[in-house]
Amino acid sequence: MTHRVSRSSRRLRRLAFTLLEVMLVLVIIAAIAGIAVVNLGGFQTKAYIQKTEAEIKVIKSALKAYRLDMASYPQELTALWEKPSGLEDESKWFPALEEPIEGDAWGNPYEYTSDGTSFEIRSAGPDQQANTDDDIVS
Repeated sequence: MTHRVSRSSRRLRRLAFTLLEVMLVLVIIAAIAGIAVVNLGGFQTKAYIQKTEAEIKVIKSALKAYRLDMASYPQELTALWEKPSGLEDESKWFPALEEPIEGDAWGNPYEYTSDGTSFEIRSAGPDQQANTDDDIVS
């Protein structure tokens, strides 16, 4: 007895995918997705750095405006949007920023130091560790 396979059943077998072919496609898709995720992660870090640098520039401008009116830099950044207590002449104060500063792009507060005549604004940067090489400084 010979088993005859019709042309239509052979054609159906050729049209179907084997498990090996499906698995190979899934592995290729996973590899491409992995490469995309790694590359997009770098873009996000760059965007966070640029956002933090831009915010520091805004804070610097607000600090300079504050100094023009008050003759010195504030002891704390909150003085840029909230009137500090104990001012010699409260009529000179105005809010240099409309809203409070939330923090850097990673959600950490900016470190601000001032001696009244100069200042420094610092973000811990991508590693979120203060005083490391990736810190963003004014």
